[in-house]
Amino acid sequence: MTVTQHEEGSQDDTADAADTAADLKALAEQAGRDLEDASPLEILRWAVDTFGARFCVTSSMEDAVVAHLASRVRPGVDVVFLDTGYHFEETIGTRDAVDAVMDVNVITLTPRQTVAEQDAEHGAKLHDRDPDLCCALRKVKPLEEGLTAYSAWATGLRRDESPTRANTPVVGWDEKRRKVKVSPIARWTQDDVDAYVMEHGVLTNPLLMDGYASVGCSPCTRRVLEGEDARAGRWAGRTKTECGLHG
Repeated sequence: MTVTQHEEGSQDDTADAADTAADLKALAEQAGRDLEDASPLEILRWAVDTFGARFCVTSSMEDAVVAHLASRVRPGVDVVFLDTGYHFEETIGTRDAVDAVMDVNVITLTPRQTVAEQDAEHGAKLHDRDPDLCCALRKVKPLEEGLTAYSAWATGLRRDESPTRANTPVVGWDEKRRKVKVSPIARWTQDDVDAYVMEHGVLTNPLLMDGYASVGCSPCTRRVLEGEDARAGRWAGRTKTECGLHG
């Protein structure tokens, strides 16, 4: 079959994208090794120096620790927040406070469907019947679309949060989105987070003072019991441990 110039260009573009992804993956894996013992600020400085405006921070607004750290390196840094339509009022309030008082640019992403539209198509309380699909529609897909403009994104993942996060690299490769994933506080403990919050007066979600150790969507989040890990209050009673954003 004869390949037209347009088709030929498309093939070249695909090859270029593959080469770029391979280069980014190699870069991420090398940085993960080189920066394993680096401080969060050093890790974020590497990300900002490497990617500039194509780097962003994502935040669930459980706290603003990573956003605060990143703003010290790059004032006005983009902070991406997913408004699923199911958040606690306290979470939306934290987002608004962060936007008002911190030197960051908060970008709110929303799903293509409102909760009412999703209910009309899939039935009410999809989160109870098929939480994986609900997360895919209201979190995973919007984030994939929202991260299109970026080559790297930062998260607040920590190794001590749960067994599923124990091997989180400080810099790694997000195969699903084909982007560099930066977790600058991966090696921190909850005590480290608390100390940073106290030292810098960082905004935190009020629910953290009301028995919630990890804050997600209201229908799928409960307070944790004594001795439970921080993620035990998410999708309690189910085998599900992650929403799909991180695995």
